[in-house]
Amino acid sequence: MTAFTREEITVGGVKTVYLTAGKGEPLLFLHGGGTFHGFEFAKPWAEHFRVLLPYHPGFGESDDDPGLSSMQDYVMHYIELLDQLGLDKVNLVGFSLGGWLAASFATQHTRRIRKLVLVAPAGLRVKEAPTADLFRIPGEQVPAMLVHNFDVIKPHLPAGFDVDFTVDRFREITTVARVAWERSHDPKLPRWLHRVTVPTMLVYGEQDRIVPAAQGPHWARLIPGATVRTFPEAGHLVLDEKPEAVKAVQQFLQ
Repeated sequence: MTAFTREEITVGGVKTVYLTAGKGEPLLFLHGGGTFHGFEFAKPWAEHFRVLLPYHPGFGESDDDPGLSSMQDYVMHYIELLDQLGLDKVNLVGFSLGGWLAASFATQHTRRIRKLVLVAPAGLRVKEAPTADLFRIPGEQVPAMLVHNFDVIKPHLPAGFDVDFTVDRFREITTVARVAWERSHDPKLPRWLHRVTVPTMLVYGEQDRIVPAAQGPHWARLIPGATVRTFPEAGHLVLDEKPEAVKAVQQFLQ
């Protein structure tokens, strides 16, 4: 299976690292609020697309930029990244926090998107199925909440206390807090989702305890023509847990 190549680009003065593999139509994946579980799930996509997996500023190997303090700042970061890479239009896949980012991007720049996939996206306030407040959950409890099958995530966790792992997680949750500390949703997002006029699919694990799958129909009502796919025996990291979900994304984009 194709291996990812590490690349660097400076966007707005910020070193941004991205992984890439494959050829064909570009597929831009926007990750969620943590990167410790990696991107192995995305390798099958590289058999059909030119896959781009950037680390947001403040995550993974990309540099920090405290000046990026709103979702709109990250939208503009990715507009500049696409411009610098010479990519006029991409297939856009966003997961969790990255799903919120992808949806916000799509409301403003639909013409830059061929098709859109939102995987367990944050960003909406759904009273009947609220998004978990990760800032209130002890850090050691979070990994088990991310998956239905803990064995999937276990290889990515340290056996004991690991200072580097702890520092990296603190750095990333601090970056998330700049955007989502006040609220883990955008109260104005529902007003503008009708502007997303490209084919859109929402993907959830049925046992998601972070962003419940019951939120899917709410998104689908707001995005014209959107469809919802759910996968049993999968939690928030549905792409890591279910190869069927990865394949469903590929088939939808093709």
